Amino acid sequence: MPHREITGPLVPLLREVAQEAGDMARRYFRPGQKTAARIWSKAGGSPVTEADVQVDAFLKVRLSRALPDAGWLSEETADHPGRLDRRLVWIVDPIDGTRAFLNGHQDWSVAIGLLLDGEPVLGVVYGPALNAYYEAVAGEGATLNGQPISVSPREGLAGAVTAGPVPLIDQLAGQVGEVRRAEKIPSLALRLARVADGSVDLGLVSANARDWDIAGADLILREAGGRLSAFDGTAPRYNRPDPVHREMLASSLRLHGPLVEALTRRVQAAH
Repeated sequence: MPHREITGPLVPLLREVAQEAGDMARRYFRPGQKTAARIWSKAGGSPVTEADVQVDAFLKVRLSRALPDAGWLSEETADHPGRLDRRLVWIVDPIDGTRAFLNGHQDWSVAIGLLLDGEPVLGVVYGPALNAYYEAVAGEGATLNGQPISVSPREGLAGAVTAGPVPLIDQLAGQVGEVRRAEKIPSLALRLARVADGSVDLGLVSANARDWDIAGADLILREAGGRLSAFDGTAPRYNRPDPVHREMLASSLRLHGPLVEALTRRVQAAH
């Protein structure tokens, strides 16, 4: 099943669907203020808003209509093991960065990935409050608002603009010398997309990210000349029974090896 036969017709549809989803969420978004949406807590205490639920339902209807045989994995939909047997699987986060969204911070996104045999072949990260639409098709490069993007050409880790959790940045700095700390990027999908567009050199990710946080952005990063991996250098595997990931790092291919080495030293030093 060549992926271009599938992804080709989906690219314009996905632009339209993501735009509609973003418009739907934006009705509840208040820049610099609390959201107008109702808020409640999921099991484990993480927040969810009525905007998350509405956008999720909208995306499930539209994307499932486009590919009726595809499986579905979303943060806001009860998981079904049937997805494990599907060659095609939609991976969706209707609002990645819900806390940012509900507090009026602009760095939230609609994140969509399509897997074929476990590998992302189509990825979208759309920041409605930023008018930022990242897109990638496997083998065809990555774009931001239609313009090609690529990772930073930086050659060394010291002084690199780094985004991620403070403890991980501190530990990296302890291995390579000082790094420049990017402002917090609450949406993990946007964090990876900004490594892809070169505005951030290095992205660090805490343990327990889910497929829906990273699948679409992973492809965008790959197509922009970068790589996402665990700290030991292994690539993420998608559509497993438990779609949870270890600590991860994102960078250009040039910096990937040195970054893995630095963070491996960090783990060895801790033991």
